[in-house]
Amino acid sequence: MPDALKIERIGQAGIRVHELDRAVAFYRDVLGLQFLFRVPNLAFFDCGGVRILLDVVTDPEFDHPSSVFYFSVSDLPEQHARLRAHGVETVTPPHKIATLGDREIWMAFFRDPDRNVHALMSEVPVAAGSGTKEETS
Repeated sequence: MPDALKIERIGQAGIRVHELDRAVAFYRDVLGLQFLFRVPNLAFFDCGGVRILLDVVTDPEFDHPSSVFYFSVSDLPEQHARLRAHGVETVTPPHKIATLGDREIWMAFFRDPDRNVHALMSEVPVAAGSGTKEETS
């Protein structure tokens, strides 16, 4: 059997969009990602060292919702409230997914303007997380 590949990290991830100007405004102005540059039909952002590509897809084979991106935040209820203040469609309010030893994993799912589902996620120390309340819609 041949040796496995030696992948070092994710260098770039793509999200399909239909209207690039609208998508750039959302990812830059609402999510606060660092805008890098734009070329025809493509825009690039930095998210903690991972480049995110917004791609206006013209090939039907690739015109489907993107994978779910899980954006880490330190204060999930506050950031979820900011999404809602921007009029972003939320799929689920902040809720606990699991307790992993010394921390709880919390997530809130939302849609971007192209209906791709993404999530805000937060890892909360159990001592601090015990007082965290689920937000209601």
